[in-house]
Amino acid sequence: MSRTIEDRNHRMLRTRDTMDRAFAQPLDVPALARVAHISPAHFSRQFRATFGETPHRYLQRRRVERAMELLRETGRPVTEICFDVGFNSLGTFTRTFREIVGEPPSAYRRRFAGDGAALRVPACWAMAWLRPAG
Repeated sequence: MSRTIEDRNHRMLRTRDTMDRAFAQPLDVPALARVAHISPAHFSRQFRATFGETPHRYLQRRRVERAMELLRETGRPVTEICFDVGFNSLGTFTRTFREIVGEPPSAYRRRFAGDGAALRVPACWAMAWLRPAG
């Protein structure tokens, strides 16, 4: 592998790690491009080429994954979870959650309410099974 490809991959991985750590923070393409030390337009193209999705979609998916965990494991209000994971509006959160998971946050939470039977599986299996596909 050439040094250029290694360098590009390293920059993209560093940026993705930043997104994983700071998903609840307001992150935009210019800020992420600064982490990668490249222009915003080049960053967007490189991120998509490397990971198969846009930086915006990746960030939305990470936020929804965290929201899924909070909906399963806490009784906190959906609105509070929405803002805690980095969304700025409940409408955008609900629409994005439905697009990625296939159901709204309240319906997702109801599936895991009750006696907790849905959570009596090994954690590693549950995480793999519950991870959004989109």
